[in-house]
Amino acid sequence: MNGADMLCDVLLVNGVDVCFANPGTSEMHFVAALDRKPEMRCVLGLSEGVVTGAADGYSRMADKPAATLLHLGPGLANGLANLHNARRARTPILNVVGDHASHHLQYDAPLTSDIESLARPMSHWVGRAAGASDIRRCTEEGLSASIARRGVSTMILPADAAWGEVSPQALSPVAVPAPPTVDAAALKASIQALRSSKRAVIILAGRALREKPVETAGRIAAATGAAVFSTSSARSTRGAGRAMIRPIPYNIELAIEVLKEFEVAICIGGPRPVTFFAYPGKPSTTLPSQCEVIQLAEHEHDLTDVLEQLSDDLGIKRNADFTRNPFRQYEIQVPTGELTADAASLAIARYLPENAIVIDEALTSIGQHSALAPGLHPHDHLPITGGSIGIGIPLAAGAAIGAPERKVVAMQADGSGMYTVQGLWTQAREQLDVVTIIFANHAYRILQGEMTNVGVNSYGTNARKMLDLDKPKLDWCSLAKGLGVASGRAKTVEEFVKLYTGALGQKGPFLIEATIV
Repeated sequence: MNGADMLCDVLLVNGVDVCFANPGTSEMHFVAALDRKPEMRCVLGLSEGVVTGAADGYSRMADKPAATLLHLGPGLANGLANLHNARRARTPILNVVGDHASHHLQYDAPLTSDIESLARPMSHWVGRAAGASDIRRCTEEGLSASIARRGVSTMILPADAAWGEVSPQALSPVAVPAPPTVDAAALKASIQALRSSKRAVIILAGRALREKPVETAGRIAAATGAAVFSTSSARSTRGAGRAMIRPIPYNIELAIEVLKEFEVAICIGGPRPVTFFAYPGKPSTTLPSQCEVIQLAEHEHDLTDVLEQLSDDLGIKRNADFTRNPFRQYEIQVPTGELTADAASLAIARYLPENAIVIDEALTSIGQHSALAPGLHPHDHLPITGGSIGIGIPLAAGAAIGAPERKVVAMQADGSGMYTVQGLWTQAREQLDVVTIIFANHAYRILQGEMTNVGVNSYGTNARKMLDLDKPKLDWCSLAKGLGVASGRAKTVEEFVKLYTGALGQKGPFLIEATIV
C-alpha cells in the first residue's frame, strides 16, 4: 500500500466517508486510492468554492468532519472564501491539499506556492506530511484538531508522500481531548447575575443553538426572567414547540435598540456581539457600554452540558416547563399579485415542510422569514456565518448529502449566487433534494444599503455600475438548464406558489427564479 491508501484508511476508520474534491495532477495517487475504497463517497465540485462550501454544509448536518481534496496552493486559494465561512461557523473540516513532490519544490515550478501561508488564516490547524510514513500521524492530528477545536484543519500532501510505500497497520479512531471545563468564577458570576435584580440577557452562539441546549436556555429564561438572544450559528434549531430565541438584528441601529436595556450579558458559545462593519460615529459593539459581559463558555466547550450545569446550579428541574413557540404556520396569509420579497417569504414559510433544512443567503430579500420562523414546522436554519458571499448553493448541496432524508430549501440572492453557480451542477450530478429560490432583484441590494449606512444617499454612474446587475439581466432559468437543474420563473405570487409547492412535492434539484419587485 502507499501513503494515499493510508490516508484513505485513516479517514474511513474515523467515520470520514465523504470527500468533496476538485483534484489535479499532484493528487492523482490519492484519487486512485479513493477509487480503491468504494465506501468513500466522492463528490466533484466544478470550482473549489463549491468544494469547501459543500464540505461546510455537510459537516453542519452530519455532525462529523468532511474531507476536501484541493489542487496545490491556487486550488486552496480558490476555496478560501468559503473556508472563511466554515472557520466562522466552527465547522470540522479536513482539507487535503496536494503539493509537488518534495524534491521538485526547489525548482519553483509554475504551480509552486507557499501553501502553509495561504492555509493558516482560514485554518485552526495546518500540517504537512513529511513522507509516506508520516501520513497516519498527520491525518490523525488534523482530524483530532478539527473535532476538538471545532474548526478547519488543512493537511498538505506532497505527491511523493502519496505515492511512497508504507506497511499496513492496525488503525483505530483518534482520541479526541475532552472539552474544557467551565471556569468556576464565570459560572458563579452568571448564577449571581441571574439571581440578581439586574436586567440580564443570555446570548447563545454555535452549538448552543441546537435543540437540547435551546430548551435548557428556555427553562432558565422562564425561571429567572432573563432574555435570550442569539448571534450567528452554523446551525440553529427553529420552529414551533421550541423555546423563543431572538436573533440579534444585522442592522446596527436595530441591534443597539433591542439590547439597550440590559445590564449584564452572559455569552455562551461565542463572544459579545459586534457589528459587521464600522460606520462613522457608530459603535463597534451592540451591547450598552455599561453592560457587564460574562464569557461563560466558548465554541470548544460542551455547550449542552454548560447550560445544563448552569440550570442545575440555579435549582431548575430538567423537566421544568418553558414558553414554547406556538404553531402558526397555517395562519399565514399569502397575498396575491406582484411578487415582492415579503410575499415570497410568506409563501416560503406557509408551505415549508416539516423537518426542512433552510439555507439562508437571501441577504436583503429575506422578507418576513425570520419573524415567521418561530411559528413554522420545526426546522434547521443554516446561514452565511462569515459574511463571505457565495456559500448558499454549495452549502445546500453539502447539507443535502449530510441529511439525505430531509428537504433542503435554499433562499439565495442573485448576486451572491453567481459566485458559485457551478454548485447547481453538483446538485444535478448527485440528484440532491434541494429547492433553490433565487431572489432576482438584479442588484447588489445589500451594497446599496451599505452606501446609505456610510452616509452616501445618492450616487452616479460609476457607483451604479458596481451595484446593479441589470445590464444584462441574469437569466437563471437558462443557467440552471445548462447545469442540469430543472427550473421555472415566477413573476407573480400565484406563479411562485405553484412552482414552489410543485418542487416540494418531488425529489431532486429544482430552481425557482423569483423575479421580485
